Formats: sequence, C-alpha cells, structure tokens
Amino acid sequence: DSTRALFRDMLDLGAREADEIAARFPKVQRRVGGYNLDALVPRNAPNNMAHLLVGSEGTLAFTTKVELKLWPVIRNKALGVCHFGSFYEAMEAAQHLVKLKPIAVELVDRTMIALGRDIAMFRPIISAAIKGDPDAVLVVEFAEEDQADNLVRLKQLGELMGDLGFGWNNETRKWGGVVEITEPALQGGIADFRAAGLNVMMSMKQEGKPVSFVEDCAVPLPHLADYTARLNEVFAKHGTSGTMYAHASEGCLHVRPVLNLKLEKDVKAMRAIAEAAFALVREYKGSHSGEHGDGLVRSEFHESMFGERLVTDFKEVKQRFDPDGVLNPGKIVDAPRMDDRSLFRFKPDYRVGELKTKLDWSAYPGAGGGFQGAVEMCNNNGACRKLEGGVMCPSYRATRNEKDVTRGRANTLRLAISGQLGAGALSSDEMMETLKLCVSCKACRHECPTGVDMAKVKIEVLAARVASHGLTLRDRLVGYLPRYAGLASRFAPLANLRNNSPLLRKLFERFAGISARRALPAFRSDVFVAPAEAVGPETGRELVLFADTFNRIYERENLEAALRVLAAGGYRVHLPEPATGNRPLCCGRTFLSAGLVDEARAELDRLVAAFAPFAARGVPIVGLEPSCLLTLRDELASLRKDNDAKAVGAHALTFEEFLVREAEAGRLQLPLGTVSDKAIVHGHCHQKSFGAFKPVEQVLRLIPGLKVETIESSCCGMAGAFGYGADTYDASIEMAELSLLPAVRRADQTTLIVADGTSCRHQIHDGAQREALHVARVLAMSLDRAETNSISTAAKETSHG
Repeated sequence: DSTRALFRDMLDLGAREADEIAARFPKVQRRVGGYNLDALVPRNAPNNMAHLLVGSEGTLAFTTKVELKLWPVIRNKALGVCHFGSFYEAMEAAQHLVKLKPIAVELVDRTMIALGRDIAMFRPIISAAIKGDPDAVLVVEFAEEDQADNLVRLKQLGELMGDLGFGWNNETRKWGGVVEITEPALQGGIADFRAAGLNVMMSMKQEGKPVSFVEDCAVPLPHLADYTARLNEVFAKHGTSGTMYAHASEGCLHVRPVLNLKLEKDVKAMRAIAEAAFALVREYKGSHSGEHGDGLVRSEFHESMFGERLVTDFKEVKQRFDPDGVLNPGKIVDAPRMDDRSLFRFKPDYRVGELKTKLDWSAYPGAGGGFQGAVEMCNNNGACRKLEGGVMCPSYRATRNEKDVTRGRANTLRLAISGQLGAGALSSDEMMETLKLCVSCKACRHECPTGVDMAKVKIEVLAARVASHGLTLRDRLVGYLPRYAGLASRFAPLANLRNNSPLLRKLFERFAGISARRALPAFRSDVFVAPAEAVGPETGRELVLFADTFNRIYERENLEAALRVLAAGGYRVHLPEPATGNRPLCCGRTFLSAGLVDEARAELDRLVAAFAPFAARGVPIVGLEPSCLLTLRDELASLRKDNDAKAVGAHALTFEEFLVREAEAGRLQLPLGTVSDKAIVHGHCHQKSFGAFKPVEQVLRLIPGLKVETIESSCCGMAGAFGYGADTYDASIEMAELSLLPAVRRADQTTLIVADGTSCRHQIHDGAQREALHVARVLAMSLDRAETNSISTAAKETSHG
C-alpha cells in the first residue's frame, strides 16, 4: 500500500507539473540532470516508474535487482577516422556525418592524440590510425550485419567528406580525409584508446590537470561548433585551455578545462567557467548534465537550469522516497557549493615538503624534483584492479586487497609525502608493508592509462628507507650479489651448502629472511668466461652481447647458445670487459631492488664506459636477461643524462628484438631444424612492459614445425629476490598459481617450456618441476638438429653414391 501511495503521488506530481516540465526540460537525447520528472507526465502508454530512478545516483532507492534490455553482439565493424585541420571544422562536420547512420561518431582532439603517443600501450595505435597532424579526428563507426555493407558505408563516408570540401591536398582550410580501419585488432585498439580517454587526459605530467565539472554538457548538433568555440573563449579568458573528446554524434562532449585545484585562483576560475558554460548550454537549449550525473559539481546549478519550481519538485520527490535523507545526501537536492574546498582531494592546507631524491623525476612537477608529481599521477581510475588480461597488478590478483594494488600504494604514498601519515612516513615500517608485495613488474608503467610507474617510485622509497634505517641482511645479500658472485663461484660447494642443509636453510630464514622452502640458485665453478677476441666472421655485422651476472654465474649455457646462434647467422659478436678491474660488467639491477641507487649508478658507469664506443658507431647492444638489458632503456635514463648513456640506451635490444630486426631487413639466415611440435611461452613482465615480447613469439615461429602458444599469465611471482623472501614466498606461489604453473603442468613432456627470465625459469622449476629454456637455447637446439639432419643426409648420399 505504501508503494502504491508513493507511485500515485509521483504520477500526481507529473500531471500537475506537465506544462512546466515540457517548458524547462532539455530536448537533447543525452540528459540526466535532476530527476526524470518527464517519466511521470501523463501519456497514452503506462508510466514506467523505473525511469524515474535512472540517473538518481542512489538518492532515492537502493537497487537490489535490475532487468536490462540487451542488444545483439556486433559481429562486423568498419571505422572511418575522419581527419580535420581545425577543431571547429570537425565540430561543424559532425551534424553531416550522422546522416550516414553510424552507430557512433567519437571525437578525439589534438591533446588526446599527443598524450596517446606518449603512452606505450597506445603509441602503435596512434601510429596506425592517425595521418599527418590533425587538430581533431572523428571516429565514425559502422556496424551492419554484412561486412560488405560496412565497406559501402566507408566509401560513402569518404565521398561525403569530399562533398564537404575536405581533402588531403588542401593546405590549410578543410585539410583532411578518411583513414579506413577494417582490421578487427586495430578497431579494438582504437576502442580501448577512446574508452581510456579520461585516463589518457589525466596522464599530463604537470600540476594542472583536466578537471571534470563541465565535461558532461550536451547541445543540439547544429550548435556544437559554435558552443565549443565560445567555450574555448571562456577558457582563454580565465588563462587556461581545455580538452575535448567523446560523443560528437550526440552533441555530448567530455570537456575538461586544465586547472590546478591546489591553487585558490584556479578554484575561482573553475566556478567562473562553470557558470559561463552552463549559461551557454541554456542559450543553446541543451543539458548541463548529459550522462555522468550531477554529483557534487552540478547539483547546485539545477535552479538556474530548471527553475525554482522544478527544483522544489525535485525536493518533493526526494522527501517522499527518502524522508530521513540518508541515501547519498547532498546530491541532486540540497547540494553544497561545487567549489567547497573541504570536499576536494587536495584540501586548502595540502602541502608537500622538500624531498631528497636519488632518481631523475624532472618529467614531473612538484617537490623532490618531480617525485611528488609522479606519485600524484594516479587519478584513482582503478584500471590496476583488473583480474585478467595484461600483467597489472599481479599482487592484487593474488590478494584482492586494495593496499596491494597500484592505486592503493599511490594513495598511501600521496598521504605520506603530504605529511598526512605523520613524520617519516615515507620510509616507515608501514610504508614497507604497503610496498612489500610490489614485484616491480613495471606493468603499471605500460598498462596504467595515466602511466603511474610504481616500480620506479619503489626504488626511490627503498633508497629513503636505506638512508634512514640501513640495510637488512637479505637486502645486502641480494644487492651486492654481482660483487661477490665471482668469488662465491670459486668455492661453489661451500657456497651451496645452505641448499643441502635443512638446518642452514632454517638459519638463513631466521637471520636473513630467505625462505627455507626455496633452494637458492646454485653457484657453479665453471662460470662463463668471455672470449678475449670477438666471436664470428671478421666481416660479419657487429653487435655487442651483454653477458649479465645471472647468465655468467648460473646459466652459462644461455650465453654459449646465443654465441652459437649469432655466429651461425654470420655476426661478429663483441663481449666488452671493463676498462679497469677484473669484475664483469653489471647493469646494477640488484642494487636498485635494494634501494642502493648510488651503487647501481657506479655499475652503470662502468657499463656505459665499456659500451658507449660501440653505441657511438651504431653497433647494437644485445642482452639475454630482459630485466638487465631493459635497465639500459629505463633506469639508466634516470641515473645519467649524458649523451653516452643516451646512446647506450638507444642501441639496447633484447636478443629476440635484434633477430627480428635482422630478419625483417632480410639479413638473418639461420639453418634451423625441427625441435618439437609445440612450445608454450611465458613472457617476462619487463618484456611485456617495453613491447619486447612479440619478438619472442616471432623468433620461435622461425623454427620449422613449431607451434607457439603464449601462456596468458601475469607475473611469474618470483620477480628477482621477491620469491625467495620468507615473508613473500606464499604470495609468490599464489601469483604463479593464477595461470602460469597450471599451464605448465598441463603441457605434455614433449612440449617445450620457454621463458627468457632467469626468475621465471626458477619459478617454473620450483613450482612445476619442469625445465624452462631461454629462446637462445631453443634456437641452438634447432641449429644442432638441422646440422645433424644435414650430416645424415650427406652420409646417405655418400653410401648410395
């Protein structure tokens, strides 16, 4: 009875206010401002009360069950990326493009294109879809059942652009045209890029960020060009500019002025811009709240948009549904001022004191040479909470705990550097707990839409920890491994005693924090020794092979296999040694993982001195261990800014990247034979983060008859020393059990298990009792098989001769 009475009262309100609703409610399709009182107006068909709840933002009811109408899954698509030399021309064209009845026309402006080029995961998409230097593009999407019809529409789109006067050869006015996209993978990439629009915009590395408060306005299409032009004038008046993207076909663009809401002057500018923007929307009979809702930023403007009478009606609806005002108060009705700074993420007293940092953070703004800006890049979008696809974030996938996800860590760090967690919070025990399960996979660097680089941030925090608390025994053992590994290998049986003694394992766990459940990599006396002279034909193309610590000390077979493959390919391989001292070259990776930045810099100084002369001659620097080689493309730039370091980084290639480059240039000739029917491959996290994993698959597919399958896995969980920690062992295994170890166990014994990372191979061995091989060894096996077959064939021919 109470529900019936409620519905009756609502219908009575609709009948009473029908004329006012008709006069004041916007007529555009995208509108969610206020409450949907037009759903209550008398009509021929029955009123659907669910429509009143749509867009009510939880202020009227708690929803327990929803029935949705579904649309058939789109099977075929065709995209036309329409390029425009001016933003105004793009907005003016939208009203004409919709006449071809696409399912969407989405705007991407110059700013979003530029930012996308700086984000690793979107860079190849931009390169493939964007031609020249457009001021804006409109992505026009057709989705007819028959792909042939989509192709006809694409042709019509090109003709329409021509009819509108656009052409690639126009020098200034009406420059543009259509780039046709029919490949599903690229279509999906464009969709992902567009869907990540907000996060792409928020990746700006500056104090001012695109702010959401007028981002949701919708105006009729014929007014879109004039509306956006006048809005840009408003931004300029207040000393800023704005970003614009999204639903051009609906006249509902996501518009975000760039402001620094830590500054009072920008807070005042925000309010002035909002008032001016909503005045324009009223003039063009649009909606100030198109699809995202009213929330804290738009609710207070309802009276200027709908009038006092309808706002009173909104309050009546709220009172009848929620008389105690407990459901999401302060939204839609009785809202605070949108510029109330007590509601801001950055309160008026937000301050970050000076920070002493070890790495270069100059790409970011703020204290600590930019460290503050790097931490504040997180905008809470939550992409790091995904549970499948890509790598990010392996620790969260294992624990499902917010503190173990990139966002949780970034927020904790932000609170720490701003003094909200007390003095010394950045290097505190609590901060170490927050970062404990971060495996430094660098996935967030690649997959986070705003480019949060938690692996790099963690190095800085660990450096602060070392400065204030010193080194633990475990960190000392891990960090200084490259400096004592050579000596330990001379006494390998003694150095390996710990692995063979349950008592020593327990003692190591107690005093060094190394899990008794793990066997450490075994030292060996027959370590790799670089030949004195270059390997391979004297006339061969030159390259440097970086013999890293792990492959030198523990797995010399990988280096020997790589030399065999490269020599067979006709290459001249140099293995440079340091100019002074007998200790082999090292990238400093282990020191970085312990926060010993100065020691890492010293190692890289030695390496750069040895490699720079080759880089200056354009000689590629090739490495086998992904984490070591890719340090030259990542952390090296944060430790040295000189031209030698830049040259070394620019010439650094993984083993497979080099081989693929040579193959594509027609220079790689390897006589390969069959080694197995199938190989399953686990990609190292850093390979995936730097776009270096695809070459692994490409190289393996050069082997005759080998079916290559990629294990869809996140981090293996070993992550250098992480998997050996007594306090992180369980988490390490949980990460591996998400997909990697089950996939390896399902593989039959004839299937090759391939993994380039030394940590990955150890995790596979420990968790699934299978040997995983580096690609170099697989290729060497293939060469051996081809050679054996060749000898066998020659012997048969001789016997028959």
